[in-house]
This record gives sequence, C-alpha cells and structure tokens, in this order.
Amino acid sequence: MDRFRTLKRMQVEPDEFDSGMEEETPMAEPRPPIAGGGDEEEKAEEDEGMGFMGMKVPRRRASTEKDYGGDYIGVDSDKNLSKILSKQGDTKVLFADYILKLTGSGKMKKRILIVTDFAVYLVDPDSDSLKRRIALAAIDSICMSNFGDNFFAIIAPSEYDCLMASCRKNEISDALLKGTKNASGGYQIEVIISNKFEYHAADDLVKQIICEEIDGHVKTRITKKEAQ
Repeated sequence: MDRFRTLKRMQVEPDEFDSGMEEETPMAEPRPPIAGGGDEEEKAEEDEGMGFMGMKVPRRRASTEKDYGGDYIGVDSDKNLSKILSKQGDTKVLFADYILKLTGSGKMKKRILIVTDFAVYLVDPDSDSLKRRIALAAIDSICMSNFGDNFFAIIAPSEYDCLMASCRKNEISDALLKGTKNASGGYQIEVIISNKFEYHAADDLVKQIICEEIDGHVKTRITKKEAQ
C-alpha cells in the first residue's frame, strides 16, 4: 500500500536525525507482567500521558548466537492460550514470550506475544483475552534499529501497525521470517534495519522512532510526525 511504500522511502542513515524533536523517551527494559491490567480493545487503548520508565540500557552484544528458545512461557501447557490458538486452527508455536506493547499515546501494556506459522497473537496476560490477531499474510515488514534498544514495529499496511519492546526482538524477527516463508511458499516479510523509522499507531497517527548511541548508552525517542 501507498503509506507503507512511503515508509520504506524515508529510511535514512543512522547519523541523520532531525532537530527539534519532542517527547524524548529513554528506553525501558521489558519485564514479566504483574497483577493488574485492562480489558479494553487493543485499538482503543489511547490513554493520556507517557508510560515509559526512565532508564538507559547499555548496548547489547550483536545477536549472532542462535541459541533461541522459541516458546518461553509454555503455550502447550497453558489451557487458555491453547484454547485461543485452537479456535483459530493454529497449533505450531514459533515464538511466545511476554513483551510490552505501546499505545499511540506511549502507554506500555503488558502482553503475551505468540508467533505461529499463520499469525501473530497479542494476549492480555491478566484477563487471558485475545487483544489482537494479525495474519502473517497482512504483515509487510518488521522495523528495528541495529542497537540493543528492544523496540521493534510490525508493519501491517491493511490494518494498523504495532510497536513493541522485547529483549528478544531478533528472535521474533527470525520467527516471523520463518513463519511467512512456510506459509506462503517462499515469500518473506522485509526486515528494515534503521536507527530512524516510522509506524502508523492509528489511521491518522504516524510516529517516528529515533535511536542513537550517546556515551556508550542507547537513547530512544518516540515522536509524533507532523503532517506535511
């Protein structure tokens, strides 16, 4: 779609950053969920204010070691998760773990991310409810920086995009590549590595992710892109 093609054209080199950015937001490391959570629809989660924890994360080693675990939460032994997948006719889990999902306003929501060979699932771990399902066929790309900032965006042009944070973003990318290849007879999503990228948080809301390394630490900024 046209809006996604615009995204790919605007990719820039890591050292090309715009000046005057607002809403500077340091990176937050994902943690397993704790008690408490909402039952609202995923697309309507537009709470006011920023929900990031103020902390910087040192740069990780390059992910060259493929000692991936895949399912970190035991989907097969979880009756609720297994039921969610079985309703959709899904059985093969390529990846499962706790992640943080960011709303358009910047709030962090605790979610379980499951990648199968057919779809991506976002489940509320507190209510055991399915918040969103994205068919792999609807995913055009995954965007991330080459830093250890943990942020990555799933780009689904026919729907709306999804920004998440996980220390296992490279493994998630590999799972998506594997899933789309198996499901489509060779087609794979595009992996866009750039320290500046954008995503559609909603139909009328585009945000930019800007990552840079300062004094050995990664700083991530999330800003609203102004209309041209």
